[in-house]
Amino acid sequence: MIITKQALADIHTGFKSTFTRGFENAPSSWRTIAMEAPSSTETETYSWLGMFPEMREWVGDRVIQNLALHQYAIKNRRHETTVEIERTKIEDDQYKFYGNIIEEMGRTARQHPDTLVYEALRNGFTLAGYDGQYFFDVDHPVIDETGETISVSNVQAGSGDPWFLLDCSRAFKPLIFQTRSSYDFQRIDGANDEHVFMRDAYLYGVRGRGAAGFGLWQLAFGSKADLTIENYEAARAAMLAIRGDRGRRLGIMPTHLVVPTTLEGAARRVAKNATRVATIDTTTVAVANEWAGSAELLVSSFL
Repeated sequence: MIITKQALADIHTGFKSTFTRGFENAPSSWRTIAMEAPSSTETETYSWLGMFPEMREWVGDRVIQNLALHQYAIKNRRHETTVEIERTKIEDDQYKFYGNIIEEMGRTARQHPDTLVYEALRNGFTLAGYDGQYFFDVDHPVIDETGETISVSNVQAGSGDPWFLLDCSRAFKPLIFQTRSSYDFQRIDGANDEHVFMRDAYLYGVRGRGAAGFGLWQLAFGSKADLTIENYEAARAAMLAIRGDRGRRLGIMPTHLVVPTTLEGAARRVAKNATRVATIDTTTVAVANEWAGSAELLVSSFL
């Protein structure tokens, strides 16, 4: 191939189309458990976190629900992936193999928010949310009916691989994905570009900017206990019992059981199988599984 400006433009157009195909065909599930928050600055502060609007009987003047002021902030991070193609590969028409790499770059870009969101979920046992406590903690401060501050837990103790119950039915979500710049396919292939001149090679890459963080801890319950019927039932009961300030019922209902691939079998036995094994009068029998279908199963390789 004779390398001209138009030839390089045509190659870029083909690569861009290949990147888009990889991006659009990649499976992604982060939107199920996280709300997208657009960002316009280096760091966004979510002062409204902790606010659960509620309806009340209108007697007298309206009661204005001031947003609880929390200084929970998420700082955007830059991310990239770049490949180099030697000029000689293009001259010798050997560049088409790179299409597979470019398509994989598109897939990676589409799934990168999954990487960040599930990383945040996994780290919720050791990183703080808006109330200053670990996102999964035994000491979330809540005001009870008498005005006293009490500790509320959204975690189940254990030492195994973590699994999670999430209420993803609301506009608010348990997690946040913050978008500052969308994932953009870029190139350096100008004849006078320094890299082209010095390395006799062209660059193609992806750039994005954003971050993941925590939303409302009340909508998430984390466990490192064995994923059994008994522990699942206890976790659901604890999550449903969570109340807001002044004992207000929040209507929390877990919609998703989120597990890593290592717990997929256990999760299916708990939340999908129509029957389960039980011991009745020292005899092992199959009985109806009352928790089958109680939550949608989400298995993620990013956990």
